[in-house]
Amino acid sequence: MHALETRHLADLTFSEVSRALRALSSAYVERRGRLGDGTALAGTGKRAAFALFYGPLHYLLVREVVRALPGAARLGGTLVDLGCGTGAAGAGWATAGTRTPTLLGIDRHPWALAEAAHTYRAFGLAARTARNDVADAQLRSPCAVLAAFTMNELAAVSRDALLARLLARRSPGDRLLIVEPIARFVTPWWGRWRDAVVSAGGRADEWRFVVRLPAIVAKLDRAAGLNHRELTARSLWLSSG
Repeated sequence: MHALETRHLADLTFSEVSRALRALSSAYVERRGRLGDGTALAGTGKRAAFALFYGPLHYLLVREVVRALPGAARLGGTLVDLGCGTGAAGAGWATAGTRTPTLLGIDRHPWALAEAAHTYRAFGLAARTARNDVADAQLRSPCAVLAAFTMNELAAVSRDALLARLLARRSPGDRLLIVEPIARFVTPWWGRWRDAVVSAGGRADEWRFVVRLPAIVAKLDRAAGLNHRELTARSLWLSSG
């Protein structure tokens, strides 16, 4: 967190970042149709807000989900972080257990990939990044695949085709964790995906965690008029052993 604050507040004031956070939050709620074009991360203010606020929240959420799912923390080999963003979600899974995987962060946004590289280094993780559309990513078995707050930004056709590919993976050691917001309007497709994953032997969960937020995250939360005293998410989990 200290490294994040040092980099992202070097040329921005806290007020500028909090204003950008309000705009970013509005985009995620009111202008979801434009998320795929990258405009949500246009400008240093929104990027700083995403890195300083949503990144830590994603880290905390994924860490707690992994700790709560039986067997999810026993991870080695390769972890593919689809739509890695700042790399925080992948770091949340990679650091939640006793065995640390090698990370591959995939995203199509150059800034996100650079930020993910910073995150992975900060946690001392062996990792590399690749610029690609997550719908076209090549997934070698066996590996664990994480898609955290990613699927809701894909077009329906690409999203469903990706699910079919993910469910077709059956090598021992293949694992799949999908994490999305709990709000139903964000994921109208969730019911179909839940049924498909459960039919394949997986499980679906909804989560609520009370965690201590880092100081800068709590300060931004208050300044932007948000309320993250409780972190919520829903997940799909499938393990091939």
